[in-house]
Amino acid sequence: MKNLLINLKNKVPTFFKKEQGATMVEYAIMLALIAIVSIAMIQILGQKVNNTFSTIQSAMPNNG
Repeated sequence: MKNLLINLKNKVPTFFKKEQGATMVEYAIMLALIAIVSIAMIQILGQKVNNTFSTIQSAMPNNG
């Protein structure tokens, strides 16, 4: 039992030092959030630009 506790005591600090997997997950979450915000902003701005061009087109005379 004592050997098991000593073995666990030696392995626990190395387990918490290995944070490479957590870092990769954090980067994936940040990338996903950036992508979602970017797509939302492009859609909003795209609609506003489309409305602006439609207003300009309707204001121009039709010279056919």
